[in-house]
Parts: sequence; C-alpha cells; structure tokens
Amino acid sequence: MDAKDILGLPKTALPLAQEKKSRPQKETQRKPDGISREVYALTGGLAPLMPAVETSQLKKRPPTDEKITWQWLPFTSSARKDDLQLYHWVRVVNGVPPTGDYSFAKCNKSVDVVQYTDEEYEKHLTDPMWTKEETDQLFDLCKQFDLRFIVIADRFQSSRTVEELKDRYYSVSRAILIARALSPGDVSGQPLVKEPYNVSQERERKRALSLVLSQTKQQERKDVEVLAEAKRITESRVVAKSAEESELPVGSIAGPENEERATVPGDIVAPSPNIQLPSATIAPSTVITDNAATIASLRMLRVYLRTFGLDQMIQAASSSAGLRTIKRVEQTLQDLGVNLKPRVPTKAVCAEHLELRKEILTLLNLQKQLQYKEAEGSSFRDNPYDTPGTPKDRMFIPDSMSFGGERAIKRDQKRKAPGRLSEAPSSPAQSKRPRKLKASDL
Repeated sequence: MDAKDILGLPKTALPLAQEKKSRPQKETQRKPDGISREVYALTGGLAPLMPAVETSQLKKRPPTDEKITWQWLPFTSSARKDDLQLYHWVRVVNGVPPTGDYSFAKCNKSVDVVQYTDEEYEKHLTDPMWTKEETDQLFDLCKQFDLRFIVIADRFQSSRTVEELKDRYYSVSRAILIARALSPGDVSGQPLVKEPYNVSQERERKRALSLVLSQTKQQERKDVEVLAEAKRITESRVVAKSAEESELPVGSIAGPENEERATVPGDIVAPSPNIQLPSATIAPSTVITDNAATIASLRMLRVYLRTFGLDQMIQAASSSAGLRTIKRVEQTLQDLGVNLKPRVPTKAVCAEHLELRKEILTLLNLQKQLQYKEAEGSSFRDNPYDTPGTPKDRMFIPDSMSFGGERAIKRDQKRKAPGRLSEAPSSPAQSKRPRKLKASDL
C-alpha cells in the first residue's frame, strides 16, 4: 500500500518531464561608434545630460569646391553720419567678400523729435517761465540723448528738474501737433494729445515712492498690522450687516424681485395645498448670510485677472439655486451671446457679470411662479365649485327622493368605508356567548 492507495488515486505512470520553456534572449544594445566601452558601461545606454554632437557631424568635412578664409577688411555703418571706416574679421568664401550694410546697424534706433520754426514758436509756444534759448537747448539735448531726461537734466545749463523738462518738451510737442493738424480729429489718436503729461501726478508718484523706499522695517511691520486690522474690521462689519438683514421679514430679504408679490391684494385666492412652491424661491437666512459675507469678502480683492475670485463669486451668488436652474442661467447667457466667463475680468466687468446673472436668476424664478399661478388658475376654471378633499363622484340625494332609505344609507356607508372590503357580503349575526357567572351573582 502506498500513498496513492491511501488517497484513492489511480495508479498511472508519472507524466513525462516537461521541457523547460526557453526564455527569450534579451536584445543587447550595440555600443555606438565613437564611445569607449568603459563610458558606455557607466552610462548604461542612457541619454547624456548634455546634448551630444553626432559623430557624423564630427567626421563631416566641408565641400572641396568651397575655399573659406578669414580676412581683415574695412566696413562702414549706416547708423553713423560721419562715414567712419573701421575694420573687422570677415568670413570670405572663394575669395568673394560679403556685401551689404553692417549687420548691427539695424539695432540703431532713434527718436523723431518734433522741430518748430521761429514763427510757430512766437504764435503757439510762448511761455513766461521758459525762454526760446532754453527751449532750443532742451530740444537739441532731447534729440542728442534720445529723450533720456536724467542725462538731459544733468547736461542742462539752468537748474531745472526732470519733471519741468518733461512738461516743457511734451507740452511743446503737443501744441505743435495740434497747430499743424487740419482738424482736431486728425490728431485725437496721438499719444501726446490723448494722454497729456501731468506734472502734479508725477511729483506725487515720486514722493510716494520715496516714502515707501525710505521706510524702516519697523514701519513696514506696523503698516502690515494696520492693514490687517482694517481688513478684519471691514469683514466683521460686513458679517454684522448681513446678519441684520437676515433678521428682517422674509419680504424684505427676498429683494426687489419679490416686491410685487408682497403688494398682491388680499382678495386673490391663496394657492391650494396641493400645489407646492419651488424650494429655490425661499432661501434660508443662514445661506443668505454666508453668501453675502463671501461675496463681500471676494469683492475686496484688488487683483481680478490673476485670481479665481470670479468663480467663487458665481458659486456664492447661485448657491441657493439648484443645478438645473444654474444650467438654465448659463443657457440664457449663451442665447444672449454673453460668455460664461468674461474675457477681461476686471472689477467693473465682474460686477456687471454678477448683476446680469442675478437678474437672469430672478427672471427664471418669476417665470416659475407664473407657471404655478397659471396652473392653479386653470384648475379653478375647470372646477369652480370643487373644494379640496371633496370626491368628484359624490352626488347629493335628499331622503325624500331616495327609493328605499336603507339602501341609500348602505350605499353611503360603503363609500365611506376604506378600501374595497365594504363590497363583501355581510356575515349573518352570531348569537352572543352567555356570560359566566361570578361568585357574587350566586
């Protein structure tokens, strides 16, 4: 007896030894040319960190028909007015030097300074604070130093500030452009005419900048604390104001879109209990408070283009509405040709976009209220004498007109009985079981 007899297994010969499966040989990457065996073993065939030059490019030789030499040749630049001749090394192919202007002459940029005549100066440019000699010197320096007013103020003979030099230059240029134009509309698009130089604003800007740059670390920390405290006070006031608004009656909270409902006369029939108003029209006070605080805090943002404040404002403004209502608002915006998100989300554009969404949401709520009112009115028109809870198939039959009073009573009892059990035939009356006698009765 062996193990197979104990386990009840049939006595068969051992299966033939299965041949070992041959594993696929790994494809060995061939070492590229130009790399030593040690370097290739260290890198493991990985790409080098720095871009390598192909070996074909290293072994490439220039064509035999081209003969390249470098020569020391003279050149002139169109950027210079004195025709100065300089020398530099030039790549010459087959003995033919390159032709054309100096390659770096295109980098020379100059400013077109307005020039005026003596007659124009006497007619349009006279100023009691400036003489003609000072004005001529200013324009010559502006042309020489390309409107670098810091350098011009350093080279100017009289003690004039940079702001005064800028004001005189831009005011003269603006007056010349307007005087030479046929009509004011021809130069209305010129930057000098459209945006004139403001001396007082420039001085105030520099004064504020110098104050900021001259602050100490202690003053900067104090300013940060003051701004944080001001922000906290503003947020607390917004929350307190929203809480006060939430405590007002529902008619005052609902806003201008529900003012018409508050002025409905009292003789209008109230809605029946079977018709339920949409839940989106009545928002909880806590949700209104949270939304008002969120929108107010988001509107305090100073930067709109680089934040996602608009998305949060839209979510807070439409949080009381359902998903289907929000989709209807977006569909209405698309029908009107308005983008779902403004392309230039500045503060003014975001405010108008939120106001438009609010008005669309109010319009949808009013449409929904109108549908409910029309449904209720149609139900009253169809059944003017029908009251809630009265069965439609019930008919009043007086006792004098009924044939067989008992049958009419039984019919009413059957209708009043719940379900269909009342239609079953009544069982015969059973005799009562006699009461057991007690000891006191004997």
